[in-house]
Amino acid sequence: MGRDVRAPRATALALSFAVRRAAAARPGRSAVPCRPTGPGLHRPGVTFAYAGEERPFPLDLIPRILDANEWDLLTAAVQQRVKALEAFLADIYGAGRVFADGVVPRKLITTSAHFHRQAHGIEPANGVRVHISGVDLIRDEEGRFRVLEDNLRIPSGVSYVIENRRALTHTMPALFAEARVRPVDDYPARLLAALRAAAPEGVEDPTVVVLTPGVYNAAYFEHALLARLMGVELVEGRDLVCSGNRVRMRTTQGERPVHVVYRRVDDDFIDPLHFRPDSVIGCPGIVNAARAGQVTLANAVGNGVADDKLVYTYVPDLIRYYLSEEPLIDNVETYRLDDRDPEVLHDVLDGSTSSCSNRSTAPAARAS
Repeated sequence: MGRDVRAPRATALALSFAVRRAAAARPGRSAVPCRPTGPGLHRPGVTFAYAGEERPFPLDLIPRILDANEWDLLTAAVQQRVKALEAFLADIYGAGRVFADGVVPRKLITTSAHFHRQAHGIEPANGVRVHISGVDLIRDEEGRFRVLEDNLRIPSGVSYVIENRRALTHTMPALFAEARVRPVDDYPARLLAALRAAAPEGVEDPTVVVLTPGVYNAAYFEHALLARLMGVELVEGRDLVCSGNRVRMRTTQGERPVHVVYRRVDDDFIDPLHFRPDSVIGCPGIVNAARAGQVTLANAVGNGVADDKLVYTYVPDLIRYYLSEEPLIDNVETYRLDDRDPEVLHDVLDGSTSSCSNRSTAPAARAS
């Protein structure tokens, strides 16, 4: 016999008890407060910018529960994926073996809008280019996890995870008292440790800063929160100066050396000497300093080519090529428009007459 669909799953029992307890404490009213995010999260500034308006970040009171086995699978799968993409980035900005061996077409990479020749030959500290990654996951109709996309440039959103957890612990404290919920409040300390470990060779006590485009950026709340929780300076491009391939930060006590820049500024604006000359939110010369090994940019310049939507279709092959392993989690089923099979194209286009681009940044994709 099948499971009683009215009964909570084993992994959701603690949540069910917490909601029922809250309901008993609030007879005739909603089991839990309906708007913990409105004034509750707006007051400390937990907002995002949309259409020029600051809005409180929405919060779903019923958390999505993952059991330990699922979490272990996701942990191993994400680590596997990022490790392969790390090797891929080192390869395309270096020897290019992946082209010579016919795994990925060279044209696919060189025509990507996020492939930057300015990053060629840069050897980051410890060989790490992907210091922070954001891998988006979904479940398919059979309940299996699949990777929707990779974010290796400037992943954003972890501050909302932290604030979400804080709100839930205040709303349903019994849930966290009774269930063994993995914490997220150690994320800033772990991020700081990773950034300090990425400092240039020979720097024993590195100075880390968070580089923000400024208060008008949609994710400024996150920039400020992470800088505060890590105990590091939040700076803008005008606060940094680069000379002699060394980056310094202007302070009231004079200029102070900077060794690691956790940048929340896009590649195109990070350095007006190499990218957009009209940028006023970057630091002139910072890419040269990174090339000279005097400063670490986290994440590295040029990472965007690895989260290109067409490169995404090659990631399972990259895992097999670089790691000699099978992917632990599959991609969403995706078709390439350069496939000459009429049946495949008909399935992608649903038999309609369309004008389609074959640019590397815009493949056709359809989730199964």
